[in-house]
Amino acid sequence: MDLNLLPSILLAITQERSLDAVLGAIMDAVSRQEGVALARLWLVENGESCPHCAETDPRPEMALHLRASAGIRPEWSRITGSFHWVPIDGALKIGSIAKTGDPIRIQRLEEDKRWVREPEWVKANGLVGFAGRPLLFRGKVLGVLAVFRTVELTHGCWEWLGTVADAAAVAVANARAFEEAEKLRKELELEREYLMEEVDEVGSFGEILGHSPALERALRQVEMVAGTDANVLVLGESGSGKELIARAIHQRSPRARKPMVKVNCGSIPRELFESEFFGHVRGAFTGAVKDRVGRFQLADGGTLFLDEVGEIPLELQSKLLRVLQEGEFERVGEDRTRRVDVRVIAATNRDLRQEVEKGRFRLDLYYRLGVFPLESPPLRERREDVAELVRHFVRQAAMRFHVPEPRVTQREMERAQGYDWPGNVRELQNTVERAVILARGGTLDLDLPSGVKSVVAVKTSPGKVIPEVEWRAREKANLEAALEAAKGKISGVGGAAELLGVNPATLTSRLKVFGIR
Repeated sequence: MDLNLLPSILLAITQERSLDAVLGAIMDAVSRQEGVALARLWLVENGESCPHCAETDPRPEMALHLRASAGIRPEWSRITGSFHWVPIDGALKIGSIAKTGDPIRIQRLEEDKRWVREPEWVKANGLVGFAGRPLLFRGKVLGVLAVFRTVELTHGCWEWLGTVADAAAVAVANARAFEEAEKLRKELELEREYLMEEVDEVGSFGEILGHSPALERALRQVEMVAGTDANVLVLGESGSGKELIARAIHQRSPRARKPMVKVNCGSIPRELFESEFFGHVRGAFTGAVKDRVGRFQLADGGTLFLDEVGEIPLELQSKLLRVLQEGEFERVGEDRTRRVDVRVIAATNRDLRQEVEKGRFRLDLYYRLGVFPLESPPLRERREDVAELVRHFVRQAAMRFHVPEPRVTQREMERAQGYDWPGNVRELQNTVERAVILARGGTLDLDLPSGVKSVVAVKTSPGKVIPEVEWRAREKANLEAALEAAKGKISGVGGAAELLGVNPATLTSRLKVFGIR
């Protein structure tokens, strides 16, 4: 062994960052030395970490995996074969080195009766000596470096190989650390992209405001279920704050330190659902130009909020059920099974039982999601909270639009409390923001109807109470009659909004609530 080349060899090994490059540099340095017939390097890892075994036999137990080989015969550069996987049990000399951390030196292979398993192979290839050194880093064996020589093993060669093995251990540890850091960096970049999307999508109100009995009942249920890992199904009309309920559950749960990731199931194209949920690898389909982490993996350890869960295609519901039951999934275009620990909070304004009866939603998925159903009360049941919400949205809108905060009169506040708000909190927020822009620091005018011009005559006896179901049916019929009278026109002269005496945006929200197209 040429000791003069040792510093340059060590420098070349330790300068590499990629693990494959480190292993290549080690093999190049050792195999080129005089008298070396075969040099091999095994690493201690499981089958998923070894590139070869990950595709053929990803066994979970730790073992020695042949990761680099070079020799005087071309076929000796292959890392596959009978000695690719070596158990750490001491039966073979390589396994014994990894198990004990002690090197093995064999001066003459033909005289060894303990470790040489194939004397015919040794004789046929003219092999004389053997040296096996552990790759020790901070007291832990990372792998084994082994050399077969065509001449006897000298003391200088033994020491030289020990120095190379020590440098190789440091280089392997550094390369692994660098690759892990690079992997985490890429995952953080993907997570940042997702979270930036979440910031853009999250509404401007970030807390639940109000003290009405209906809201207090819902919040008591939040406190009851938050500390568990039970899946929650939040039911309620559009705009009633289902996402805020979900965030309140997450923030009060043991998972609060991990992210709550949102998936709006109603806004995902049908063909991209699987990729959105589980991720994909580059080239999995047209347009997949890079690997992407799915929402389930992003929410690992935290909470996944499935908004508008009733929109999930029936053919994907079985895969969603598998993740909920077993915690396992595969990315699109990848065979590797991944595991996640995710709590799911789903939300919908649909009647999922009815969807099940119509064959559009799986019954087993419904039961899996609805372990703890929770109702988000509509704003008409929270009239006591309207004043507080109006004041909050006025302050917020004035700050966002950089305009003076307008004054809210008692009369306008009473009108807001007397209005049903079919679009719930979302409609209230939009109405307030529009009014703040128009007020320009003066008095707030929410542009609410002072009285509905009924298109359908409704006759009731004085003092007669109309049940809620009947009232809602009449309201829907009234809207449909207005649309028919206006020939489908919503805004403008002669439109349904003018006939009803409401703002066009308000009418649009009501139509959406009642499912009128």
